[in-house]
Amino acid sequence: MTPHMPARRILVAVLAASALLGAASVPAVASPSTGGHHADRCVGDGARLDYQKDVAVRVLKGVFERGDTAVVDKFVRPDYIQHNPLAANGSGPLKNLAAGVHQQFPEAKYDVKRVISEGDLVLVHSNVVLTPGTRGSAVFDIFRFRSGKIAEHWDTGQNVPDTSANGNDMFSTVSRPQNEQPGSRWLTAYNKKLVTRAFDRLIVDKDLSALDTYWGTEYHQHNPGIADGVAGAREGLGGYFRAFPELAVSRKRVVAEGDLVAVHSHYVNAPGERGQAVVDLFRVRGGKIVEHWDVLQDVPATSANDNTMF
Repeated sequence: MTPHMPARRILVAVLAASALLGAASVPAVASPSTGGHHADRCVGDGARLDYQKDVAVRVLKGVFERGDTAVVDKFVRPDYIQHNPLAANGSGPLKNLAAGVHQQFPEAKYDVKRVISEGDLVLVHSNVVLTPGTRGSAVFDIFRFRSGKIAEHWDTGQNVPDTSANGNDMFSTVSRPQNEQPGSRWLTAYNKKLVTRAFDRLIVDKDLSALDTYWGTEYHQHNPGIADGVAGAREGLGGYFRAFPELAVSRKRVVAEGDLVAVHSHYVNAPGERGQAVVDLFRVRGGKIVEHWDVLQDVPATSANDNTMF
């Protein structure tokens, strides 16, 4: 959820390698067809979701921080589908890239801030710093698992700017409680439905009154170009909608866990433009949106694969 700002292109090495994931052995999940109790299924689902999150972090850090090509062999499907425009499909190029990134950036850090998982999807929000002492990039990776291994990957990334209009960085948690971990999973379905309705009304339909309905009086903004609070969102988005009256936003997928809900979308400011790939991450408390992070990336003219960014 953001007014137009050029999304800075991240280094090929950073954006291309994020399409890894998978599993060596997937925790058993009770199936409704087996007649298992609902509580048993919930426990099984929780173990599977936690497993997917753990693998996502292990592989990202293994590849970028250690140049570990073995994690590619162990976890990533050889036929995975890549949506990063700078990367080709398949696991072979990833192993080459892992070694190359580690050789060029031996002190690189993939600093994972928060991870959520729902169904077969995992979303990872990270600060990727290739060179110590730099601000690095804000990156969202979305992975899809199939049969315990990664089958598909999308991402967005932009450089962390020097200044912010709201005084918040692009990663911290400001709202109470100040915890990067998602809340209880029993809230997932409710919060996902709430954020989807709020996003469609505010961003897709461009109805600023949605801020009065769905946003809390406490609202913390991490988009560096928008002032803090609901008033900042109203001013920033109002100006954005006036500047681009033909703005079209297409929601592609929503991933939620507990109090965190991420929306992956295609923003096109004017007809004929390629637009931007955007991930908006919202935090919900007490039925109101209280915090927001996002990352924007321009859709390029060419791609190393034929899958689009969406």
